[in-house]
Amino acid sequence: MQFAFTEDQLAFRDAFRAFLAEACGPAVVREAWTERPPGLWQQLSDLGLLGVEVAEDAGGLGMGAADQVLLSEEAGYFALPLPYLETVALAPLLEHEPGAMLTLGAELVPDADLADTVVLVLGDRALRVTEAELAPRRSVDGARRLFEVSGSMEELDIDADRLRTRATLGSAAACLGLGRRVLEMAVEYAKVRNQFGRAIGSFQAVQHHLVDARLALEFAAPLVYRAAWSLDAGDAEAGLHVSMAKSLAAEAADVACKKSLQVHGAIGYTIEYDLHLYMKRAWAQQRTWGDAADHRHRVSLHVLGGAHA
Repeated sequence: MQFAFTEDQLAFRDAFRAFLAEACGPAVVREAWTERPPGLWQQLSDLGLLGVEVAEDAGGLGMGAADQVLLSEEAGYFALPLPYLETVALAPLLEHEPGAMLTLGAELVPDADLADTVVLVLGDRALRVTEAELAPRRSVDGARRLFEVSGSMEELDIDADRLRTRATLGSAAACLGLGRRVLEMAVEYAKVRNQFGRAIGSFQAVQHHLVDARLALEFAAPLVYRAAWSLDAGDAEAGLHVSMAKSLAAEAADVACKKSLQVHGAIGYTIEYDLHLYMKRAWAQQRTWGDAADHRHRVSLHVLGGAHA
């Protein structure tokens, strides 16, 4: 079987990319460290981008995970500073008002102070918070505000594993996008930074750094896309495929961040330079819904279980 995205899916991705390039540039992400971007959520809603996988009779676009995964990758690339990934993971499983801001988490919940609906995924239970008590917690990414949530809750008739799997896939896709972003920044910097009268990108050692990052991302991407296809196909091993995807995507983003920082040198450590906006979001996403080690462990348990079956 040969898998490839359709022209319509790629065109939809390109349109979303063009929108975010205009509406969510580095200045917007930087500003989000102190104040959330006004109007951006409404724009996302007006364009139908919050209900891609929501059924048409419920006001959505009636599309699938293979459509959404490309958009989640772009949301990562632009470090979209709102709970977009959380909303699109939860929206198809929960009846809600069109354009509502939804968020979810396990131990910590992003943007719980803004969201219309907050859901906790605890073990095999999905709980809607009806009266929230929020305790702010520090995040490495200042544009991604985290809260410990307590208070009154009601159990939802939602498969918690399915919700966790959808959220993990979105995080894996975002890792891909963020890895692409920091790698592209390193490539552009290597073209203009001169040492010994030459662009540093002409040095073989620098080229090796960039190629290592590119290879890691190229090997991770097919697993992320296959995991989305598995969800759409109702594959019984979709959860396994998502864990494989998150493991490689998180590792690829980590490699891209390290190599980009190495190429940039001292300027990459400064908060004035935009690299840190995307690198810190990548660090956060690598650990959201389980890091690479967590998901490698899940995959190994599945393999060992199969071996002993």
